[in-house]
Amino acid sequence: MERSKRKYDKTFKLETIELLKKSDKSAYALENELGIGHGRIHHWLKEFEEDPENSFMGNGNLKPQDREIARLKRENEVLRQERDILKKAISIFSKTPG
Repeated sequence: MERSKRKYDKTFKLETIELLKKSDKSAYALENELGIGHGRIHHWLKEFEEDPENSFMGNGNLKPQDREIARLKRENEVLRQERDILKKAISIFSKTPG
């Protein structure tokens, strides 16, 4: 039987972390109570503590610095292509007929 992967939204993750901090229950007990896979709460807590502003961005949503890196990579590729075209043009036009 195939297990489907459950997805949890940002609000649920933040509320679960808050519940863990306020309650006297362990992460393991909360995971059992909420039907969450084992280790998920610790993973969410670690992600939240590393970068509270940009945690749980979701699929396809990049952190600002990652978005900037992707933009710069695209720009760099365009510049490389333009440079290569100019090199080819120079080699073509610099040939002397003869």
